[in-house]
Amino acid sequence: MTQPVVYGIHNCDTVKKARKWLEQNGIDYQFHDLRKDGINADLINEFVTNTDWNKLVNKRSTTYRQLDESLKQQLETRDGCSALVDHPTLLKRPLLKTHGQFYLGFKADQYQDIFTNE
Repeated sequence: MTQPVVYGIHNCDTVKKARKWLEQNGIDYQFHDLRKDGINADLINEFVTNTDWNKLVNKRSTTYRQLDESLKQQLETRDGCSALVDHPTLLKRPLLKTHGQFYLGFKADQYQDIFTNE
């Protein structure tokens, strides 16, 4: 079995909750910090291919609210992929990859279902 990967930003409260849940449940995982470890077009394309674009972009983020209207319009479609490379905080976090599936956000009961059905 490949190790689950949590994509996020280390100081994000929701990412902290997800990581804490994984640790408390004895689940080994890899953490990929989108700021420190970086992000590229290939990784964005993997996210876009495996998730719902409309849920992938976090429109409630401070970063999103500060964007120019033209860039916000770009983010309404998949044409905004390059903006996600430049602004990784636009991604909904955490993004969990396990068993070839991607899960956006964190809810303890969702994680329980994901890891109980292994």
